[in-house]
Amino acid sequence: MEAWAPFAEGRNNMFTNPELKAIGDRYGKTVAQVILRWLVQRGIVPLAKSVKKERIQENIDIFDFELNYEDMEIIESMNRNKSCFFDHYNAATVEMIAGLDR
Repeated sequence: MEAWAPFAEGRNNMFTNPELKAIGDRYGKTVAQVILRWLVQRGIVPLAKSVKKERIQENIDIFDFELNYEDMEIIESMNRNKSCFFDHYNAATVEMIAGLDR
């Protein structure tokens, strides 16, 4: 499984979320690193995009720590089962994305 846009383009104040920041502080990691590590620990391949060398390095530097069960659960509880981008269940949207919209 893959996570496209794992940071949801920073929507919903993701990078300033107090819970994610607190988790990052406990491990000496950034919010982005916490998110990527959470995905990897769930067996999901994150496809994070960056053009900045320091952020690319930061995105790779997630294999020297492991989130504990409690932190994994805190992050899981943030799931709203709703896309930040579009409704995947809307037929017109799916047709447009698939190139079927003519």
